[in-house]
Amino acid sequence: MFLWIDFVGFIVELLPAAVSVMLLIGVYSGTRWLFTRQSRYSKKGLSIAQQIILFLIVLTGLIMVILVWPMEGEEKRGQIIGLIGIVLSAAFALSATTFLGNILAGIMNRSIKHLQVGDFVSVGDIFGRVTDLGLFHTEIQNDNRDLTTLPNIYLASNPVRVIRNSGTIICTSVSLGYDVGRKKIESCLFDAAKNAGLTDPFMYITSLGDYSIVYQINGLLSDTEKNISAVSRLNAMVLDALHEAKIEIVSPTFMNQRQVGEMVFIPRKENQQDFIMEAAPEAIIFDKATQAKTLEEKQVRVAELTEKISEMKANLKQIENPEEKAEAETRIKKWEEMAGRTNEKIKAQKAELKEKD
Repeated sequence: MFLWIDFVGFIVELLPAAVSVMLLIGVYSGTRWLFTRQSRYSKKGLSIAQQIILFLIVLTGLIMVILVWPMEGEEKRGQIIGLIGIVLSAAFALSATTFLGNILAGIMNRSIKHLQVGDFVSVGDIFGRVTDLGLFHTEIQNDNRDLTTLPNIYLASNPVRVIRNSGTIICTSVSLGYDVGRKKIESCLFDAAKNAGLTDPFMYITSLGDYSIVYQINGLLSDTEKNISAVSRLNAMVLDALHEAKIEIVSPTFMNQRQVGEMVFIPRKENQQDFIMEAAPEAIIFDKATQAKTLEEKQVRVAELTEKISEMKANLKQIENPEEKAEAETRIKKWEEMAGRTNEKIKAQKAELKEKD
């Protein structure tokens, strides 16, 4: 009889804890089902905010279960809750360094304006175009059209090369034998640089090897949007210029060992025209970066129009001449319509960018 009473009493003591566990499981399962259903429509996994909510539900439920669980003495209960607090504090302390570091680095990148959306950058082994400057990370679209996410603290602690919008130097190297005169080669390479659309060309002789000389032709490219295709164009013009001048581009080692008599390895001149691509490769490779840059320029334009409208409205009260006042009101209306159309384009472009992610 006493055993039965003790068993019933034990069950009664466990009842609040059991209800808490069941409530925790129910709330967690229901919330996760709702989040999973939402992510199914958006074709993405659970967002960071949703994961944090699920973690807080589990943490709150765990503390609630500990508070209602039958224990001998309140000291043990306090020690368990204190242990959970210590573990959480240690976890937050360890992650706070990276978390705050990324925030400070992101603020620094924004404040010094070292990086802008649409800039071509090179950091480490990564080269691409900036598509987004976030508070915690920077997104770069590389030359394979893929997106690379870099923590801001990585950009702050590593050298970052940014291609200037005013122009960049494009170069290529070619190794030729000692049997060809230097002045003749320099003339061909300068012509190649000009035919490739480069300005202010200059040349370096970078190496005097045992069998060949390495020449490097450089030139200023004003249109940095085409810096990748410009290198290919320069290489093509170097080939054409050297072949037209009857200069072989072939390994000197191969020349010393060949058994082909007086055969010259220069392709015959063809009458076919150069293949012209319908669109520059940069338009395909950096499509998101280009749209992101255009989007930011439109947002700046809207901000400028809004500031002008505010100033004009403030000055409108001081205008006494009816004709001048009517002209100012017409101008304000025109600017407001322009800002409205630009905002519509911004919304459409943002939706298009989201679809491409």
